[in-house]
Amino acid sequence: MSLRIYGNRQLKTLPGKETRPTSARVREAVFNIWQGEIAGCRWLDLCAGTGSIGAEALCRGASLVVGIEQSSRACATIQQNWQQVANTEQEFRVLRGDITQQLKALSGKQFDKIYFDPPYASGLYEPVLEAIAHHQILEPSGEIAVEHASQSWTPPELPAWEICREKVYGNTSLTFYRIRNEGAGEQGGVITPNS
Repeated sequence: MSLRIYGNRQLKTLPGKETRPTSARVREAVFNIWQGEIAGCRWLDLCAGTGSIGAEALCRGASLVVGIEQSSRACATIQQNWQQVANTEQEFRVLRGDITQQLKALSGKQFDKIYFDPPYASGLYEPVLEAIAHHQILEPSGEIAVEHASQSWTPPELPAWEICREKVYGNTSLTFYRIRNEGAGEQGGVITPNS
């Protein structure tokens, strides 16, 4: 099996139900929303599956793409897919294992864009989002897109973050988080350098 992404490039997928690639409609929506912000960005793909989202980020010019996936078969497929689309200027890594442990290992590294698409009934949403916040993996001006079922999902309350947009695509929805800017507006948004 294969699927097509940006630039009509073909990617490998895994047979069976081990992974569930993000639909073309949702994938296109994410990249339309973040249009103009992908080139040169650092991208983190959580529960990467076959790597279609990370591959598309590479095709659109991300400088670094890191994927976390538990399945060893899926990791091998991601590696092949990303090698196929990355150019020599781009860096990518595939990390296999428990997502919260791998996030702990990434502590100190920051990403501009994070895409999180776990199995909908996995119970991973809150612990993973809390781990990202705890380890400060999101760049201060970055955003996280969380894919989830349109029904039966309540966005976790995260004190340091705020929901900046929500989109519904049939049975699938996206909720976008960013770091709450407590001081926004207090100084008029102007920074004057010290002389």
